Amino acid sequence: MIRTIRSLEGFSLMEVLIGLILLAIGLLAIASMQVTSVRGSFFSANLMQAIFLGQDGLETLKSLSLPGGNWPASLSEGQHNFGQTPADASSAIPGTNFTRVYTVTQHSTLHAARIIRIAVNWTDRTSHTVSYTTTRTNLQ
Repeated sequence: MIRTIRSLEGFSLMEVLIGLILLAIGLLAIASMQVTSVRGSFFSANLMQAIFLGQDGLETLKSLSLPGGNWPASLSEGQHNFGQTPADASSAIPGTNFTRVYTVTQHSTLHAARIIRIAVNWTDRTSHTVSYTTTRTNLQ
């Protein structure tokens, strides 16, 4: 029995090349999704750390004692730095530096109250800021 070339079954070179091209496109799409996922995860970790630092700063400022009903120097009007970022925050995410700054202003209607706004800044690929605002009263 003699077989002709047309009766042989299998894939032609063109079919194999088209299949490889489709496979390559699919793998590149998966790789780009993986990169996006890693970036999102890194941003989420930085955001979580910034939220922690902001809440920690607010709790620190809200828990300051008011000796004799006087405002302490750390709650005087103006912009203040928290100083060095806590060591546990810097080591939590290597390569990301966080800065905490807070601003104290007199409340517009309550003489015995001050508005505290804390901002936590960091830079990865772009600059980001998380901010909180609260009011602290000095009522006796």
